[in-house]
Formats: sequence, C-alpha cells, structure tokens
Amino acid sequence: MKNIVIIGGSKGIGSAILLQQLETNIVYNISRNAPEITHPNLKHFSVDVLQDALPDLEAVDTLIYCPGSINLKPIGSLSIDDFRNDFEINVIGAVKAIQKYLPLLRKGTNPSIVLFSTVAAKLGMPFHASIATAKAGIEGLVKSLGAELASVIRINAIAPTITETTLAAGILRNDRMKENMIERHPMKGYLKPTEVANMAHFLISDQAKSISGQIFEMDYGIVSFKI
Repeated sequence: MKNIVIIGGSKGIGSAILLQQLETNIVYNISRNAPEITHPNLKHFSVDVLQDALPDLEAVDTLIYCPGSINLKPIGSLSIDDFRNDFEINVIGAVKAIQKYLPLLRKGTNPSIVLFSTVAAKLGMPFHASIATAKAGIEGLVKSLGAELASVIRINAIAPTITETTLAAGILRNDRMKENMIERHPMKGYLKPTEVANMAHFLISDQAKSISGQIFEMDYGIVSFKI
C-alpha cells in the first residue's frame, strides 16, 4: 500500500486517478474543493496550491500534480497576466509541490512523480500560445528532473489530447462539437478521464520502474498521424 499525494484530485482526470487508487493505497488529496466521495483510505486537505502552504505529511511514495488550464485566445487577446497565470497554475504549482515533498519522496518505496503536459506542446494549434508555453515548461521540467533524480525518483508526464472533463466542457458543449472533435482525430475519438488514469496507474507502478524523463502522448493519433 503506497502513500499517494494527488494535487487536484476532486475533478476531472485527478478525480479519475483518485478513484482508481483508493482501494489499494492511502490517498492524500490536496485541492480547494473536496472530492464528492469519502473513503477510509482518503484524506482531504482544502488548500489553494498557489496561495497556501502545503500540508505536512509523514510519508509520500507518489506525487501526481493534476491542475491545469484551457485558456484559448488569439495572441492579440492574451494578456501578460494570462501567460503568467497559466504558467503559475501549470508549472509553479508543480514545482512547489515537488520541492515540498521531495524529502519524503526520497525515502519512499519506488518513488515517482507524474505531471501533465498537452498535445499542444508538440502540435502547433491556433489560440494555444499560453497553455502550450506553460506545458512546454512542464516537459522541460520532466526532462531535467528525470536526469537530476535518476538514481532516486522517477518522473514522467502524460500529454493528453482533449479529455471529457468539466475543464473542457466549453469545447465539447454540444453533440456537433463532440462529433467534430472525433473527426479531427485520426483514431476517431477523444479521451475519457479513466483512460488517462490508467496511464497514470501504469507510470506509478513497479511495472514502469525503468521509465523516467518521458512524455507520453495520449493523442488518438492527432500528433502522430496525418491521414
């Protein structure tokens, strides 16, 4: 039984990961809002990761940082604050969590960290300048820390395409937009949160003990294929 810290486990992909891990692990959820469920293995801390101090814990084997943003605007409509806010949510929050729990992770069992990028960090997409810039920072962080912590802690990132969550509700707000999104992807689909949770489960498991510093694209072919 591992001690898993999930930052942002009350909604979306984070919630799917939390639900998947609860039966076999101790899960510490850190987010502004509490998950909608209770469980003997779940401990929730109501914290704004950017504004508040992160809670002190006794043991951490795995850290999963889920907060993200979808701020899609033309470059002329993006303010400097838009770039700053996206970078803080996606990168600074992750760095803060890693620095806080690094001493405990060093003592953990097969310790690992999972962060989140996006397909837009590799595939040029209009109106994604702010979020793509921030997530490119995440990918650089994964590569750098993967090397720095290679003998002690594994760190990887998942780069999903559009995923059916409340964060993406505006992009998938009706059947026509959902159908268009399916058609944009060569493999004719887009992600469910449980699919991403399955990848996270693999990356924190002993089965992935040889894997670090990698970015895993879950893209339904949109980055890899031109058909």
